[in-house]
Parts: sequence; C-alpha cells; structure tokens
Amino acid sequence: MSNLQKIGEVKDITRIERIGAHSHIRGLGIDDSLEPREVSQGMVGQINARKAAGLIVQMIKEGKIAGRAVLIGGEPGTGKTAIAMGMAQSLGSETPFTAIAASEIFSLEMSKTEALTQAFRRSIGVRIKEETEIIEGEVVDIVIERSTTGAQKVGKLTLKTTSMDALYDLGAKMIDELVKEKISAGDIIRIDKASGKVTRLGRSISRLRDHEVSGAKVNFIECPEGEIQKRKKQTHTVSLHEIDVINSRAQGFFALFAGDIGEIKAEVREQINQKVADWKEEGKAEIVPGVLFIDEVHMLDIECFSFLNRALEDDMAPILIMATNRGITTIRGTSYKAPHGIPVDLLDRLLIINTSPYTEKDIHKILKIRCEEEDVDIADDALTLLTKIGLETSLRYSIHLITSASLVAAKRKATEVSVSDIKRVYDLFVDVKRSVKYLQEYQDEFLYETPTPAK
Repeated sequence: MSNLQKIGEVKDITRIERIGAHSHIRGLGIDDSLEPREVSQGMVGQINARKAAGLIVQMIKEGKIAGRAVLIGGEPGTGKTAIAMGMAQSLGSETPFTAIAASEIFSLEMSKTEALTQAFRRSIGVRIKEETEIIEGEVVDIVIERSTTGAQKVGKLTLKTTSMDALYDLGAKMIDELVKEKISAGDIIRIDKASGKVTRLGRSISRLRDHEVSGAKVNFIECPEGEIQKRKKQTHTVSLHEIDVINSRAQGFFALFAGDIGEIKAEVREQINQKVADWKEEGKAEIVPGVLFIDEVHMLDIECFSFLNRALEDDMAPILIMATNRGITTIRGTSYKAPHGIPVDLLDRLLIINTSPYTEKDIHKILKIRCEEEDVDIADDALTLLTKIGLETSLRYSIHLITSASLVAAKRKATEVSVSDIKRVYDLFVDVKRSVKYLQEYQDEFLYETPTPAK
C-alpha cells in the first residue's frame, strides 16, 4: 500500500514541458523609449536589429504601417526568427500573428496562391462591437415550484441593486440555468437576455456580516449600483479567415474544427469583404491589421512573389515580415539571380533589417539563458567551453549540446554539467565542419553515384 502512495506522489509532482528553440523569448527587450536593453526578455545582442524591430512594432500598434513588408536578412544562427517571435510577443494577443515556413506552401493540398491567401486572411482581425442587454443584481429571493398542472416548473426571482429591486417570472429554461449554477440568495449574478446565460459574479459582501461560513474560493463583492437592466458593450476579435470558413461550409462554425478546409471560393470572400466594410461604415466593427511571418522566404517561387506584390496593395493587407539567410541566389522558378532570392521589384517595397553574427560575449549570455530555460545547472568553466564551441562551430550546435550534456551528467549522478560532460557529447555528436571533413576524407567509401544498369 505504501508503494502505491509513493507512485501517486511522484505522478503529482512530475512536470512535463515542451521546450522549443525560442521558448525563452518574452519580447524584444526594449524600453519605453524604444532603446534595446543589453539582455532582456530572452533577447541578447543584435542592438540595431532589435531597435529597428521595435520601431516596426510601434508603427503597427499605431496603425501606421498596414500593407507594408519587412525583410530580416542575415547569416544562419543570428536570431532572425527570435526577433520575429519577439515582435509577436510585444504585439500581444490582440494583434493577429501568423507564422509559416515558405516550404509549407508547396506541401498543402491546394494551390500556392490559395495557401498564401488563407495565411494573409488569418493575419487580418475584425474587432466586432456588440451591445447586449444584461440583468445584473443581488439575489434577494428565489422561489421554484411546480405549475398547477405539474407539467413544468415555474418560479420567481427577486433581484436588487443599491438603487432598486425587481421581481421576475422564471421559465423552465431559466430555472434550469439557475439550478445548474447553484444560485442562491445572496449571490450577485449577471443574466444575458439574448442567450439566457447566467453568470455568478460573486457573493454579496453584506453576507459577511451574517457570519456565514464560506470557503476560501468565495469572492465577496459589493452590491451593484444603478439600474438592474442595462446595456453593455462587448468586443471580440476574429480573423477574416475564420469568417471565410464559417460562411463557406454547410456545417458553419464547426468547420473551424473539421481540419480539411480546402479552397474557399472568391465569391464568398468578396461577400465577406463587403459585409465587413458595411460593419466598418456602421461603426459595428474595425479592421485590425495583424502580422504574417514567412520564414525561409527564399523557398517561394516567382509565382508566389508575384502574388505577394499584388496582395500588399490590397486595402486590408496585413504587415508582412519575411526572413532569409540567403545571399545572392537564384529566384525559384527562374534562371535569374537576385539578392536573397527575391525579385528586385519586391525588394524595393521592403524595409530591410540586417542581423550580424553574435560576439563571444553574446553567445555566452545566450547559452546561459538557454541553460536556465532548460533547467540545467552548468559549471562556469563548462559554460566557457560551450561558448568557445559555439564561436568555432555554430550557436545552434552548442545549444543542442546543453540537454545531451545534462543527461550525461545525470547518468554519473552529478548535480551540474562539467567540462568532461561537454567534451563527452562533443565527441559523440559532430558539427557540420567535422562532418564535411569526414565526408571529404572517406567520400570514396560512400555510395554517391547511381550504378550503370547492365546491358
């Protein structure tokens, strides 16, 4: 029996977390004057790039950059995706942010332009404003009884505020709602007249004086003021793509969860655009231009780039942020070369942010942050060695060694990663340079040619 209790205890305290490559990023690490801090919110170095990104975020928040495009270009492992993720965190949940890899466009069961259109419309929010009638007050008395025929329940509800009180007759649906929420005298409730939904806001603070026995989770609040029945403004944000999906399928709202969305007809989008424009004119909604982030943008072809050129001219285009690690390379779908593999006419539209290689000091700080994020204790001399490896090979390679080194340390029952653990995993897992050198030395031993078929 004691063994079973121990197993239960272990299950309760076990915590499983998914640590991603950029899970330590909390923002851009800039202050109110848009000046980057040296180390903040998981961001290290790239001062100029972060300052430029901060200005972009500020313009997005002020609605001054809709329909614009930004390119983050730099060598591999210089924090391009981290800056994009920092921008997403800085914008907050109210601004739609969609992140895709360019190669995804070619793997979906739909045309390339349709996939890009859906990505664009996921990144455009519609903030819908509604006025709903609510009934809000403290429950003075609630009486529920069977009707004279016994067929259904009837009841009466007495509510009050500091200014007035009112008596309401209850139907079967409202009685069921009140019973389900376990509403009793002394509760402060809100009833949505349109849907009939009942919400318990808390318990009247006057009940404290009655020496009621209450649980730790009871929320005591003041009795509401003013009218019992009032109008309340509510706003909720949905993406244009969500509206497209709901209106293009027979199952309506549940199509959002079906997974297989498929292509959406242009006529449906035109009707939705017109409806949203009407709501905007009537003051019922406003457009919230979000952000579409396309990583490895050089993987797009000339057809996709032509689409982006046209789509950025649309009135409801989101802010487009792209990232690439390519120099002068061939534009996919053509035989022409261009900077970053992007046509020059599209490059002319872009605000370009360059990232530079990290210094030894920056790499040391980034690796320290990653060790904290992955809950790995590491000795100072081991961290110094890991920094040296990152400087000579790549930052990504040295980050990969952190978890594997911690497992080696755990195997020998050590509390922190030492230099010997780093050397052990360095020997086990080779970096790109050592892998290439090995291939060059032993290339004759590998199968690199297709054998000629026998005649």
